[in-house]
Amino acid sequence: MPEYGYFLAAEEHDPAALIEQARMAEQAGFQALWISDHYHPWNDAQGQSAFVWSVIGALSQAVSLPIETAVTCPTVRIHPAVLAQAAATSAVLTEGRFRLGVGSGEALNEHILGDPWPPAGVRLEMLEEAVEVMRRLFTGEEVSHHGKHYTVENARLYTVPDEPVPIDVSAFGPKALSLAARVGDGFITMMPDEEAVRRFREGGGGTKPVSGGTKVCYGTDRDECVRTVHRLWYNELLPGEMGQVLPSPRHFEQLHELVTEDMVREKVVCGDDVEQHVSTLRAFADAGFDRVYVNQIGPDQRGFFDFYRTKVLPRLAG
Repeated sequence: MPEYGYFLAAEEHDPAALIEQARMAEQAGFQALWISDHYHPWNDAQGQSAFVWSVIGALSQAVSLPIETAVTCPTVRIHPAVLAQAAATSAVLTEGRFRLGVGSGEALNEHILGDPWPPAGVRLEMLEEAVEVMRRLFTGEEVSHHGKHYTVENARLYTVPDEPVPIDVSAFGPKALSLAARVGDGFITMMPDEEAVRRFREGGGGTKPVSGGTKVCYGTDRDECVRTVHRLWYNELLPGEMGQVLPSPRHFEQLHELVTEDMVREKVVCGDDVEQHVSTLRAFADAGFDRVYVNQIGPDQRGFFDFYRTKVLPRLAG
């Protein structure tokens, strides 16, 4: 039986709203939290993008749920030695209930300082080295590192948790999946892909946790839910590598017309059909996932949490 968590969308909600959603999630019976880590939203309609580490500090005092970033890119925008300090402090604040989810990132967030955006293979190479650097720093010992992509000199984290911060690796392609199996403390993906879970476990992941996430739009008017998704999160349905290589929200907005409301209606759970919500989450359980996170798109957060507390989560526990 997987654990079911709530996915906080920092691109769509301001910090106060995220904290209130976390409280509602805990009250509704969700068992954990994901939170996105972005510099920009995907489009201006989403409209937010707070500094995730400040929000995590507030969440640590507002709720008792485990918290994980989904996901942080530790390679370009922020040096892995600095992210290691942020993650270690978050783990101390949450009394060990923090996991660091990492991935190879998107140009949307990572190119902002004018650094080149490397090809996928190089990004994975950088990710592996970044994980190595952070793991060494989590020991609390002094670290000097002179690698291909990163240099660290005489760095030591004085505020560290009793146990090193677990690092879960996000992966969508075979090379990234191989990396996750080799160096991750867990595997993150956004599709209920049974074959990916099998390859992770057989490739070295063993019994390490596999986490997945999905987005839905609860509401009593299905057509209005479809319009909400189409307005705010059409980027989820864009094909190929565009999500990794487009550099600004306006570029995503230029592609809005590629996604139709019919595509949303087909691909995203919209409305208040309990069975649709349950079956979407059960697909992850059937594929072998250990943790499943769901995000509510749009403003009706209270309605969503009431719906899941009374109708969806009890079915999943049965």
